[in-house]
Amino acid sequence: MTLLSTTLLAFSMSTDAFAAAVGKGAVIDHPRFREALRTGLIFGVVEGLTPLLGWAIGLGASHYIQAWDHWVVFVLLLALGIRMIRGGLSTPDVDEATAPRRHAWWLVAATAVITSIDALTVGIGLAFMETNIFLTALAIGLATTLMATLGVMLGRRLGVLIGQRVEVLGGVILIGIGTTILSQHLGLW
Repeated sequence: MTLLSTTLLAFSMSTDAFAAAVGKGAVIDHPRFREALRTGLIFGVVEGLTPLLGWAIGLGASHYIQAWDHWVVFVLLLALGIRMIRGGLSTPDVDEATAPRRHAWWLVAATAVITSIDALTVGIGLAFMETNIFLTALAIGLATTLMATLGVMLGRRLGVLIGQRVEVLGGVILIGIGTTILSQHLGLW
């Protein structure tokens, strides 16, 4: 993978965390930077570790599907991209309850795990490509930390709507990366 592909992948993987963080920031009573950074770090660590886990799983299965690994990567990224686009286009449920000052650690961690399932799947796909998984996982973790921190801070002012639009963009980027990988392996590029 090129540096550009790694960067695009990292930021597209962070869009669902950004969307969730915007939602969290929208319901927190005047989030401070410290709370935003705490949330960003939790999201970033989880999102950085899950591709490594997926990569290990993918390596275990790689010798069974090496002949069509590019199709596996394409289908995984296509499915994730479609899921992110659908999630970004759906109408959010907004709860008008009283705004907390901060979210419980376990609630942020649970949300981070849920939003990192796509990174696990991407990690499986990365096992079939020539890439430095540690650099890629670090890039995903750092991008997610940055995006989730910004998401919390922007959430109060921008609300959930922008988070959804960013998730749609992330889905489109994933589909584009998958299509590029497939095209290169089929000799179309």
